[in-house]
Amino acid sequence: MFSIRHLTAVLCLGSSLMASAADWPQFLGPNRNCIAGDDEKPLPRRFPDKGPPVLWQKVLGSGFAGPAVVGGKVIIFHRERDEAVVEALNKDDATVLWRFAYPTNYKDRFGFDNGPRATPTVIDGRVIVHGAEGMVHALDLATGKLLWKIDTVKEFNSPPGFFGRAFAPLVVGGLVYLTPGGDKDKVVVAVNVKDGSIKWSTGEDGASYSSPVMTADNVLVCWLRNHLTTFNPKDGTILGRELFRPSEEASVSAAVPIKTDHGWFITGCYGIGSSLWDISADGKLKKTWNEQDMIDSHYATPVYYQGHVYGFDGRQEVGQALRCMDTDTKDILWESPRQKGGTVMLVKDKLLVVTEDGELWMVNTSLVGFEQPGLAQILRAGHRSYPAFSGGVLYARDGVKMVAVQLVK
Repeated sequence: MFSIRHLTAVLCLGSSLMASAADWPQFLGPNRNCIAGDDEKPLPRRFPDKGPPVLWQKVLGSGFAGPAVVGGKVIIFHRERDEAVVEALNKDDATVLWRFAYPTNYKDRFGFDNGPRATPTVIDGRVIVHGAEGMVHALDLATGKLLWKIDTVKEFNSPPGFFGRAFAPLVVGGLVYLTPGGDKDKVVVAVNVKDGSIKWSTGEDGASYSSPVMTADNVLVCWLRNHLTTFNPKDGTILGRELFRPSEEASVSAAVPIKTDHGWFITGCYGIGSSLWDISADGKLKKTWNEQDMIDSHYATPVYYQGHVYGFDGRQEVGQALRCMDTDTKDILWESPRQKGGTVMLVKDKLLVVTEDGELWMVNTSLVGFEQPGLAQILRAGHRSYPAFSGGVLYARDGVKMVAVQLVK
C-alpha cells in the first residue's frame, strides 16, 4: 500500500537537501516537515525504567537555534558574550571539530534571549546560518572557513520584528531562499549558494516567523507577515497571494505549512486558527477551510501522519495541549494534559515531543486516546528550541547546554 510517508517523500523531493536519509540537515528535518528520515529504525515500545541514556552534554551559550546533523557532525549555533558562534561537533562525543564566530550586538527588545533563533541549513558541503541581528553566513562544512556573507539589514533593510530575525534559510537547486521582509522588492530573496550573489528579490510585505518551504511542483511557499504567497523559485515571479494574518498587531505567525493528502495545513494563534489550502502546480492558492480552536499553534509546526495532524494547540500563557485531528472529519480525537508548550516530530509511527518544561515524551500515533509510553527529563525548563533526530539519537538544547539522548541502538 502506498503510505502517506511515501507520498510525503515524493512530494518533498524539491525541498530535500540530498543528504543521507539518517541526517537532519535543516529546520524540521530532511524534508522540512517534522518527519525523520526513512532509514531511521523504529523507536522502542517504551523508555527504559531509568530513562534513555544521555551520550553526552555540551555547554552552550544563549539562543533558540536548534541543531543540524550531517555526515557525523552536529552543527550548533549559539551566542557567547558578544559573538555569534557556529561549531561543528563530533556526533559521538561532542568534540569540537571547528569553530567560527562573528560579532553581534542584537538585544531582544522584551528582555528575552539575545542569541540566534534559526536552525542552520547544511547542503553540499556548506553550512548556512542566519543570526538574530540579520547576518547570513555560508561556511565550509569540513573546515568552518567563511565562504560568503550577507548583511540583510544593510542590503534589504530587514526589520528585527518582535523577537529578532528567525527564518531558517531554505536551499533548493543551487539557490538559498531568504525571507528578510525588507523594503519593497526585497521581502523574499534568492541568492546563489556558491558565492552569495543575488539571483532575484521581490515582494511587498513584512517578515513573519515562519520559514519558507518548497512544493514538489517547484513552487516556493512563504507565509509572510500579511500574506500567504507563492513564487516561481527561478525568477521570483509572484504566482499567488492571499491575505492571511492575525488581526492583532502584537502577534506572531511561526508554523511552517505542511503537506497532507488533502492539501497544505497551516496553523497559528491570535485568531488565525487551523486552515487547509490547495496550492496548485502553477502556484494558485485556494483556502479550503479555516476553523478556530482545533490545532491553533502558538509557534510549533505540527506533523502529519496517515490522515491525521498532531500538534500543539493553544497559547503558552494559558497552556497548550498536544492534539490529534482527523483531516477527513476535522474531529479532535484526543489531547494531552495541558502544559506550557513544546515541539513535535515523527519517527516512523511514533511522536517525539520536547516540552518547554525540558521533558522528552514518546507518544503513540493512537486514534483512541493520548498514549505516552515514554517520559524523561532531559533539559532545563523554559526553552523552546527545535531538536534534531539522526541515527537513533535525539539532539536537543536549552539555554545552557545541549544533550545527545540515545533512543535507538
